Amino acid sequence: MSTTTLQPKVSFKEQMHQAREGAILQSACRLLGEKAFDAMTMDDVANAVGIAKASLYKHFCSKEELCSAAMVQILARVRTYLEGLPAELPAHEKLRALVRWSLERLLTNEMPLLPSRNSTLRAVLMADRDYLDGLVTVSDQIGEWIVQAQAQGVINPTLPPLVVLYTLYARACDPVVTFLKEGGQYSDAEIVDLVLRTCFDGLVSR
Repeated sequence: MSTTTLQPKVSFKEQMHQAREGAILQSACRLLGEKAFDAMTMDDVANAVGIAKASLYKHFCSKEELCSAAMVQILARVRTYLEGLPAELPAHEKLRALVRWSLERLLTNEMPLLPSRNSTLRAVLMADRDYLDGLVTVSDQIGEWIVQAQAQGVINPTLPPLVVLYTLYARACDPVVTFLKEGGQYSDAEIVDLVLRTCFDGLVSR
């Protein structure tokens, strides 16, 4: 006779708590993309969610803690995207697809700029095990594809893989995207195509 383990029922109060926390993280992610960490305030987040700042502090005790949780969530989205790419897709096409996806998120303020070296968020992130684990997982997967693409002669094999990795990371928070968008000369699709061409054509094996 089989037994079924019943999962404890989540109370309505807890469901509401989780829903509000999800809304807070979503707003924080968007504001990090629009304003970056140093310019964003807890008031901005509370106003975006439509709650009192006191309620916000029931979920996160500081801006650093909130933004750290938001960055962990963003890394989880990147991991989900990477895992969803077709296995048969060549390594260099996976890298190109990832950069395209990141640029598209950047244009819609869904991808925050990386914190500056003197930002307090950087120190918090470097002490966050969940963030570091997610970053290592993403970096290892991208690094594997870079090595494969170099072995296939698609990316210059004389370039250290780490340099290529950081170059691709830089494209995901490239201020040139904002400059081009504000200039109004190109559509979002054209901006993505131009940055992709600039990035990957510069990596072509010679």
